[in-house]
Amino acid sequence: MSTTPLIDPRRRWSGLAVLVLAVTLVAVDATVLSLALPSISETLRPSGTQLLWIGDVYSFVLAGLLVSMGSLSDRIGRRKLLLAGSSAFGAASLLAAYAPGPGWLITARALLGVAGATIMPATLSLIRGLFPDDRERATAIGIWGAAATAGAALGPVVGGVLLEHFWWGSVFLLNIPVLLLLLALGGWLLPESKDPKPGRWDAQSAALSLAGVIGVVYAIKEAAAHGVARWDVLLTAAVGVAALTVFVRRQLRLDTPLLDVRLFRDRRFTAAVLASLIALVGLSGVLFVTSQYLQLVRDYEPLKAGLAELPGFVGAVAGGLLTARLVRRTGARAALTFCLLAMGLGVGLLGWLRQDTAYLLPAAAFLLVGTAEGVVYTLGADLVLSAAPADRAGAASAVSETAYELGTALGIALVGSVVGSLYASGLSVPVGTDPASAARAVESLGGAVETAHGLPPALAEPLLASAKESFVHGVNVAGLLAAALLIGAAAMAWRLLRGLSAPAAAPVRQPAREKVDA
Repeated sequence: MSTTPLIDPRRRWSGLAVLVLAVTLVAVDATVLSLALPSISETLRPSGTQLLWIGDVYSFVLAGLLVSMGSLSDRIGRRKLLLAGSSAFGAASLLAAYAPGPGWLITARALLGVAGATIMPATLSLIRGLFPDDRERATAIGIWGAAATAGAALGPVVGGVLLEHFWWGSVFLLNIPVLLLLLALGGWLLPESKDPKPGRWDAQSAALSLAGVIGVVYAIKEAAAHGVARWDVLLTAAVGVAALTVFVRRQLRLDTPLLDVRLFRDRRFTAAVLASLIALVGLSGVLFVTSQYLQLVRDYEPLKAGLAELPGFVGAVAGGLLTARLVRRTGARAALTFCLLAMGLGVGLLGWLRQDTAYLLPAAAFLLVGTAEGVVYTLGADLVLSAAPADRAGAASAVSETAYELGTALGIALVGSVVGSLYASGLSVPVGTDPASAARAVESLGGAVETAHGLPPALAEPLLASAKESFVHGVNVAGLLAAALLIGAAAMAWRLLRGLSAPAAAPVRQPAREKVDA
């Protein structure tokens, strides 16, 4: 019988509302910048590479630190780390809003990633302490998952509203009042919880995890953009793989590892982590390129572009909330596999996108991808949490969040790099364009649009036509490649979850081991 202190139901659900606020904020911050990229290009004048780093360094750092911070939250207290991280998130938001150059903005985004890494795993692991009942916890995770995926889909809409009236830095200042509310309510409504026998937090493992994730992701990003046969790609890949290998071996030797890698022996755990990662590649990749497509190819204003992506937000909310019912009717295996296939179909629709395509096609893609992702992410989080012991909830939750953020980073890096590479190779710069303007146009579609504004019509019109055609071709190819990846993920999930037809939630193991202070 559980000895976990009972928490008043109203306080439980109010506490969940605080956690939903936190996870929505971090998820929104991962994508809110997508619509601001053209404005940032014009104001700060970053290179194409700097623009990609502005977009994805947040998720890179977040992914690299989540396991370490999840384990730290098990040791020092999940509420404590959540509130401390929220304060740091606010400070980094101010730095990002007033960044004077691209280097400063990249640094601020990296600091936001550090702070965000303290927030995400704490939210999911606190749900376990708030909701010891299986059915209530499944519902709570469904709401939490809807907030996480909907936050990512809502980012462009929020960005569009702000950019319609303010400068690009306003997308970061939005965080401040939300964080103040989170700090005030979190300290009052959330119970503290932690591992009663946490052991030592291993700083060396934390450094290895960060170096390994960032090294591998950087290598993949650069290989997609410039090819494998480069010394920096090979070196960073080797360093990243070596760091991750040493990290895994070290975890197997430690009495209290940052990450219990033996959890991957559970097929539910492995399938959930891989499915979440690959699904986020599709979602973030779609948002990254379509935000630019709508503004720079279709000439939508930021607010109109954000509203055009609204079906993704609606779908993500619906998918997250309907996950528990879907799994009860079909089983976890069928639900996860079907939704990965649906995401593949939605992303694959980008292969037929043209400059003058009717809005119905991208709207269908947004709706399909958002709904399916809402189910995949929520179901994945439930599978991960139910496969882990209660006293390792923070570290296990961090693995789920790492998959989320790593998928977001890889989606931007891979899709953005493929589109950027095809764009640069297909762009035809009119004869007579000065070298500086030509170089700027080749960097990115935003650079081409800005360059065209300063050229005479005889040069500007053919440059813009070629730039838009090359960019759309890159989107077509990237969409089809991402679709193939998601179909492969569906096959993987079907195989790994063979024999698992029951609903996702498994009985919570020994909740009495978890220390909760109401």
